[in-house]
Amino acid sequence: MTKTISHAVRKVKPKKPEELKSVWNGTENTKNLSMAKVLYIIHGWTYSVEPWKKTIELLSESGIKVKMLNVPGLTAPSKNVWTIKDYMSWANKNIPDGSIALGHSNGGRILLNLCAERPNKLKKLILLDSAGVYEPSKKRSIMKKIAKLGAPLKKIPIVDKIFHKLTGSMDYYKAPENMKQTLTNMLESDKDLILAKVTTPTAILWGEEDSVTPPRQAHILKRKLVDSTLDIHSGWTHAPYISDPNGLAKAILKEIK
Repeated sequence: MTKTISHAVRKVKPKKPEELKSVWNGTENTKNLSMAKVLYIIHGWTYSVEPWKKTIELLSESGIKVKMLNVPGLTAPSKNVWTIKDYMSWANKNIPDGSIALGHSNGGRILLNLCAERPNKLKKLILLDSAGVYEPSKKRSIMKKIAKLGAPLKKIPIVDKIFHKLTGSMDYYKAPENMKQTLTNMLESDKDLILAKVTTPTAILWGEEDSVTPPRQAHILKRKLVDSTLDIHSGWTHAPYISDPNGLAKAILKEIK
């Protein structure tokens, strides 16, 4: 059931399993969809897209052709250090003009920057628990100082692992050296992203239980993106393709029909 809360934000409760059975029948719910519809997806900071399999299958059954882009350095091999400009150029080459594209987490960051530079690139942008919102962080500043002071100790692998686990930076710890610098580049790029330059029609889909990019960032995006809607989904985590693939597929389908 959907209800309106502040500034046209919809808070969506998860459907019961029995209510979802009729969603994927491929007839009534998809009769207004063109079989030619294509959705381009840029995944987040992950080394496998296998967890997306169920969501993609459901979308395919509903007449949507999904093209998951393998991100260089993550799901595509690369020994380079990437900047946000590099990823923007890569996305621009791999997504045709006038397409519908979804970006999850870091993928959302890439698409936001691309749309800020090329407002007419996409027909529609879907942001799923997106990165890209810059928030000055006292914790980050403190941890940088601690990291600098503890640099000699961090050369010991077990100490380094514990440090990153405690600071919530396991993505950084697990990354190869070139991607550690790439991740730093991505985080720093948020300072320069002017969200008001993104005029692409944008649907913001977010998990109420997201602790990686918390819901307050979704509300910031809603305020700053001039043509946007926001749906907050109960029960969704930062990775709804894992926590609720049925609900995610239905939410995406709603945005591209």
